[in-house]
Amino acid sequence: MADPCVVVATMIAEPGQEDLVEQTLRAAAPAVHAEPGCVRYALHRHAKNPGHFVMIEKWASREALRAHGQGAALREVGAALAEALAAPPDVQVFEPLPAGDAEQGAL
Repeated sequence: MADPCVVVATMIAEPGQEDLVEQTLRAAAPAVHAEPGCVRYALHRHAKNPGHFVMIEKWASREALRAHGQGAALREVGAALAEALAAPPDVQVFEPLPAGDAEQGAL
């Protein structure tokens, strides 16, 4: 069995582009959810800075994450947000380290 991975992808919208970034990421979610190996793909907005977005993801394997990175949904997001982000997304990949309660101690 492959080891899952967790991704934290941070995106900062250019001023005035916050709605476009949110709408684009929301619109992509159903297609990403349907990708093989997608366990979680959840969008969040910073509580005090509406231009900062974080996508929390969980993939069944690195291979599934790699396929996601080359998939149509992510290509479409990249094209739609090419001029809307202040910088390229900051994508961090983590190895889950479950601890404590099985439900509460892991994504």
